[in-house]
Amino acid sequence: MASAACNPPVPPPGDAAGLRERARGALLGLAVGDALGAPAENMKPSEIRARWGRITGYVADRPAGTDDTEYAIFSGLLLARYGAALTPVHVEAAWHEWIADREEGPFRGAGFSERGTLENLRRGLAAPISAQHRHAWSDGLAMRAAPHGVFAAGRPAEAARLAAVDGSVSHDGEGIYGGQAVAAGVAAAMAGAAPVAVVASALAVVPDDSWTARCLRRAMTAAHRGERAVRSAVVIGGYPWTDLAPEAVALAFGAYAAADGDFTDAVLTAVNMGRDADTTAAVAGALAGATHGVAAIPAAWAAAIGPARGTCLPAIAGHHVLEVADLLTDAARGVAGTPDAARGVAGAPDTAWDAAGAPHTARDAAGAPDADARPAGAAGARGPGPVLPGDRAAPGRSVGVIVPGEHPAVAEVRP
Repeated sequence: MASAACNPPVPPPGDAAGLRERARGALLGLAVGDALGAPAENMKPSEIRARWGRITGYVADRPAGTDDTEYAIFSGLLLARYGAALTPVHVEAAWHEWIADREEGPFRGAGFSERGTLENLRRGLAAPISAQHRHAWSDGLAMRAAPHGVFAAGRPAEAARLAAVDGSVSHDGEGIYGGQAVAAGVAAAMAGAAPVAVVASALAVVPDDSWTARCLRRAMTAAHRGERAVRSAVVIGGYPWTDLAPEAVALAFGAYAAADGDFTDAVLTAVNMGRDADTTAAVAGALAGATHGVAAIPAAWAAAIGPARGTCLPAIAGHHVLEVADLLTDAARGVAGTPDAARGVAGAPDTAWDAAGAPHTARDAAGAPDADARPAGAAGARGPGPVLPGDRAAPGRSVGVIVPGEHPAVAEVRP
């Protein structure tokens, strides 16, 4: 059964501008946490201290998001297209079209759960059977669940439902619960809920007797005593894999609660606890970024986040998390009457990438030349990104695609 705790009252979402700032905070916060935590992934706190002392900023020469950021972009773009109508069929088709049926980057599908899912899809298995592999309990859904909370701001239960739809292709059981907890927590934070209510919203959408709920409660009990107490309360000593969803999600929420929602403290707490540090810091960053908005992210950290490099998912190369945040807020407004918001609003200012200091890079995943070209008369529009599920067409036919920047366009599908 679901948690005995009812969904706590969540303040209604504020004005559109405020929601956009929180959305940007959530997804940029995810990418920043991912980049900060990546060098410490799979390390113990003692190993982190021996190498860097205490991590207080980027320790990589070229900080960048990992598979966590790229899969979050993947899920965000898919959700911006289908919104509340998202189904497992849509998600499965996207996995095929954007990942399984394409060449992969050097990460080769990323974590164990993603690799298992891709192997099953390539063997012809469909959802939910595609999620029947040895790592269905991993944090691979939790790492990409923040976009569902952004889209369903102020509606934790709906965010959790969408996360479960997304996860049906790749995860099961505790893997689903971890993603639902993250989505619900971000949805509550997007509406301005206090950290205690954010955590309560996460607990309310997972079974009360689940491993995820038990880990979350232990983390919350220890949070006031700091990161060492949180880690001791949650981590399974001696277990070799660090991507357990119940553990990673509890560490992330524990870091967020220990910092009382402060962005810098939450992310650095997660990083310095080690284990699956890129994912725990990404989730903590999404929660804290949604709580306080994009202005809470240190400018130097934000400026280092450019468009995705496609290291794991080549089809995602060139997309920026801020672009996805804007698409999701427009799509959410479309639920209330903004037509075709998932494709963007024509004429909106072209700020999604410039806010992070990122250059305008081409993103010609659909094969069209000059992907940064703007359609005539389209203010702020950019060229086409990857062709979305449902847009598969015969070579030479023009089909609609999501275009970052607020304007629909067409891309030529090439053989």
